[in-house]
Amino acid sequence: METKRLIPYSVHLPEEIYKKLKAAAGQRKASALVRDAITLIIEGDDSFNGGYNKALRDVIHTLHDDQWCKVLGIEGQSLAYYLNHLLAPMIVSQNVKGKPNGKTKKA
Repeated sequence: METKRLIPYSVHLPEEIYKKLKAAAGQRKASALVRDAITLIIEGDDSFNGGYNKALRDVIHTLHDDQWCKVLGIEGQSLAYYLNHLLAPMIVSQNVKGKPNGKTKKA
């Protein structure tokens, strides 16, 4: 399972984007929106696989948050962890075709 520890990171945005993000924050969606977008970019440029991977992660997260999945067990393991073990291998490793994810400094 993925760690629940979140580390703050500052991002500079154009004013227009900032205003739209601030509007989303009013609905408590800004952090998740930015986090999901960054995750999709970092994992690769294939939007289908990125969306597929996000859906799998959302399912895994939901299972770990579900009251019944936490209390039901299989061979000493919660149902959430058992299902996580089945679903995690379905996450697609994306090929980013050797493209760097950012600018590199010259020595």
